[in-house]
Amino acid sequence: MPAMLYDYRAVTAATVSAEADAAIERANALVAPMVTSHEQPSFADSLLPLELAGAEIGVGYGRGAFMAQVHPQADVRDAAQAADERMTKWRVEIAFRDDVYRAVAAFAATDEAARLTGERALLLEHWLRDFRRAGHELPAEQRSELESLRSRLVELEVAFARNLNEYADWIEVDDEGLDGLPASFVQRLKPGSQPGTYRVSLDYPEVNPFLERATNRHHRETIFRKNWNKAVETNRPLLTEALDVRRRIAKLLDYPTWAHYAMEVKMAANPERVRGFYDALVPPLEAAARREVQLLRDMHVDAGAEDAVQPWDWTFYDTRQSLDVHGVDQNVVSEYLPLDSVLDGMFALTGEVFGLDYQRVPEANAWDPSVQLFRIRDRASGDLIAHFYADLFPREGKFGHAAAFPIIIGHLGADGEYVKPVNAIVANFTPPAGDRPSLLTHGPHGEVETLFHEFGHILHMSLTRAQFTRFSAANTEWDFVEAPSQIMEHWVWEPDVLARFARHYLTGEPIPRELVERMAGSRYLNVGLRAARQVFFGTMDLALHHTTDEPDLDAATRDSWQVTQLPYPEDTFMLAGFGHLMSG
Repeated sequence: MPAMLYDYRAVTAATVSAEADAAIERANALVAPMVTSHEQPSFADSLLPLELAGAEIGVGYGRGAFMAQVHPQADVRDAAQAADERMTKWRVEIAFRDDVYRAVAAFAATDEAARLTGERALLLEHWLRDFRRAGHELPAEQRSELESLRSRLVELEVAFARNLNEYADWIEVDDEGLDGLPASFVQRLKPGSQPGTYRVSLDYPEVNPFLERATNRHHRETIFRKNWNKAVETNRPLLTEALDVRRRIAKLLDYPTWAHYAMEVKMAANPERVRGFYDALVPPLEAAARREVQLLRDMHVDAGAEDAVQPWDWTFYDTRQSLDVHGVDQNVVSEYLPLDSVLDGMFALTGEVFGLDYQRVPEANAWDPSVQLFRIRDRASGDLIAHFYADLFPREGKFGHAAAFPIIIGHLGADGEYVKPVNAIVANFTPPAGDRPSLLTHGPHGEVETLFHEFGHILHMSLTRAQFTRFSAANTEWDFVEAPSQIMEHWVWEPDVLARFARHYLTGEPIPRELVERMAGSRYLNVGLRAARQVFFGTMDLALHHTTDEPDLDAATRDSWQVTQLPYPEDTFMLAGFGHLMSG
């Protein structure tokens, strides 16, 4: 495994393809000896080569396929998407190989296998489960069909993600259409096609503030509908086919539905438990959302409206409530949250909690000049633990939300040395504009909360000491992956935490304690409605996958939306832009 960090400045479409092919070649070379006949199969010549082969595919992802999410050049992103498809198919196909299955099964029958404990025992258990889910108990014809379906699902998921990352749309407004937005927001907009107009894009540093603050209701509706119709023409048919493929996979493996298949490997275990959870949760949540929507409706009527509060209205009135009820002006709050100060504060806080030191690396050698590179060291020993990249501002064709990506997954290498993790946090925060630095938004799901959430993933991925990539950090049981990040989200609402790093970007004055306390009070405005929105995602996912029949996508979305107590936005199809659903 390479000791030096990769130089991403030299990345081209050709290098991306070459790195993917080389990773697959290295992985195949590791697998080849394990499928030969062994008189006495052992962990070292059966499961360990599979684990190390997966680590090589991970290196290929970090050098190649990851570029699909972040590289500025379209041809590189296209090559990376193709590389991602090839490597993901390799991961799928390895579990379908008869020779690999026979080698692991032979080892599973040995006394050594029976004596395995801890992570090694779990690795064997998971591989045997993978082989069963790859249909090794099925007749050859059905297993061949299953492999074909799994391969097709990879193609659909990769195409869906590519369409979403490449999609771009906007509205054009004049100065009057930007009423309610601060000058700093207007300053960073691109000019429109006509003199005196501006583009407001669907990038979340633009669409979210616009929905929260623009007084022009018609423009809010227009951009909301565009946002809920992202990539609909290309992605709707891909999603429809993917749902069909998933149902066929479940049927071949004798699962009642895809939901049963997917939840078998999760802590929930089966969709009936999830359905019971939602059945208990939804009624009180609907009641809370109903009360909150009525309060928004009162503000709506006071503003002269006669219809119901619509989905493009509620965050606007929520922002108004924050100001009117708690005296919290998010424009003012952001001035105390310059990105560099927030990063320094986050590093100081997590450094104390986990005993870490962070160092910015001057020469990042990254895929874009705006990307920063950091080292993480153990404070007591000074030992290097991990590296991570921070790619925090929007670019054309870049991954459109916020996430943490593995570049090298921490694991025990073939030489017995621990391979140190390298990860990347990718986001689209408010960029600098003119003489103003990047000033982050606060509030529920604001940029500060998002930064802490994603950095929770970075810490989880960096501090792992798992022996095998199969269980390393984000590859652990999926139900747990979000837990560290959700804990860190809460920190950004603690007055003592904010007081550590919130400083005015011009004066350096600390954020007033009284303002921080008002911010904490505003956190629980419309909490029922926010929770209902999250339940909407989950119940919709269940409706689409907990069925043996082809679902009515529009009806499933509309029915699930009812929990919010807001009118459903007809003539939209938000599923086309819902990457989490398509990625499984």
